[in-house]
Amino acid sequence: MFGKILSACVVGVDGRIVETEVDISRGLPAFHIVGLPDSSIRESMERVRAAIRHCGYEFPLQRITVNLAPADLKKEGSAFDLAIAAGILTASGQLPAVDVAETLVIGELSLDGRLRPVPGVLAMVIHAVQQGIRTVILPAANAAEASLAGELRIVPIEHLSQLKEAMTGKTQWRHVVHRESKNQTSPANTEDYADVRGQEQAKRALTIAAAGMHNIVLIGPPGTGKTMLMRRLPTILSDLDDDEALEVTKIYSIASLLPDRSGLIRKRPFRSPHHSISLNGLIGGGPIPRPGEISLSHRGVLYLDELPEFPRHVLESLRQPLEDRRVTISRAKASYTFPCDFLLAASMNPCPCGLGYGSADPQRRACTCSPAQIQKYRAKISGPLLDRIDMQVEVPPPGFQAMSSDAPAWSSERMKRQVEIALRVQAERYRHNPGIRFNSELTGSRLHEVCRLTDAAQKLLQESFEALGLSARAYGRILRLARTIADLEGGGPIDAAHVAEAVQYRCLDRAALPA
Repeated sequence: MFGKILSACVVGVDGRIVETEVDISRGLPAFHIVGLPDSSIRESMERVRAAIRHCGYEFPLQRITVNLAPADLKKEGSAFDLAIAAGILTASGQLPAVDVAETLVIGELSLDGRLRPVPGVLAMVIHAVQQGIRTVILPAANAAEASLAGELRIVPIEHLSQLKEAMTGKTQWRHVVHRESKNQTSPANTEDYADVRGQEQAKRALTIAAAGMHNIVLIGPPGTGKTMLMRRLPTILSDLDDDEALEVTKIYSIASLLPDRSGLIRKRPFRSPHHSISLNGLIGGGPIPRPGEISLSHRGVLYLDELPEFPRHVLESLRQPLEDRRVTISRAKASYTFPCDFLLAASMNPCPCGLGYGSADPQRRACTCSPAQIQKYRAKISGPLLDRIDMQVEVPPPGFQAMSSDAPAWSSERMKRQVEIALRVQAERYRHNPGIRFNSELTGSRLHEVCRLTDAAQKLLQESFEALGLSARAYGRILRLARTIADLEGGGPIDAAHVAEAVQYRCLDRAALPA
């Protein structure tokens, strides 16, 4: 007796169809699963056996062999439980056969036959639609997520006992109307830049960063508001468009971070890992790699507070992803590629004691660090990594007058209006370049085509390049940054003032100059 059911798994951030083949033959009772299953799949034997018995079906007391094809693909997770149970019941004649080519079966079984949701359903269903599958049977808790994949007949069930009606077509196809997700990946929008006083220059820098999705690091003593400034960055970012929202939602589904019965994630992610994070936690990894923090920050912000406190090898691993906007993790039998197009935001102290940019007020404690200590502290962040950070902004302690002033501070609303001006300019400029959304994504000949300088701007950039000893990479990033600054004013030509402001945001390069 033979049965076959289509199921699916996740490889990287993409779904893969897996054929669940079940053979029941004479012999001593045995239950084997082959096809490179991991321990969670091998454990499904007991879940399936108990669920079948508790639902009034008869578990065959024969030799049962389950093959998960393709056999050379490593598989993990509990999403195959329902397909294995369906295959056994079909092969034993207790359930009618289904149209294998058009039906996908996904779900985890509890011992009493109830269906539990599984991660990564969105990625699986999107791939299934691309392969011509039009019907999916899955746990009711995953139905709203699956409905995001497009035109698809969804049969949500809550118990194995409902599988017969679902497979025979007696269950009415349910149209699931998903609701738009509240942003589960960003801080609460009650925060506002108006809460931060006396840091207008830093707010200007963050406006530029949000307008062009430029990497930025804030450098200043403790208590100057660096963390407050960074955590309010999501309040001035644009919402995700449909394609971006689907990408982000799929990643969060795979990582089991998607809220129950959630719609598309519309707000840009904001991730802030602790500095004790491991390399695998940041980049992604595991026996079968899963997305790390850089992929969870895709189309959003990765915030690294106290940047020098992160292990050096962890920070250095960011260099290639920042350039390629994707990361490839290789294992002995396969390679997995994850998207990671994010804005890197970071903050740090100017020196070990933190008072390097302290006030000139003699009543305040002065920096006690020697030049050698400061150099050693800053050396924790390599030059190649700093080259990839467009903006290095000093955040000095605000004075009493700034803190006590009744003058209205820059609010998130005001800053977002400025960001929207630049975004409209970029949308119009890149409407025929589908791979480019922001100025920070400009490369090659397109960079020089878009970033045309006036004669005065060209001369100033040349002088800055020679004086600061900038790398070719830093030169390109200054061009992109100047382009965004000009776009905030409506998108005119790049003049000397725009270049001067862009160079001003390379404070660590300036610090390298001899006194």
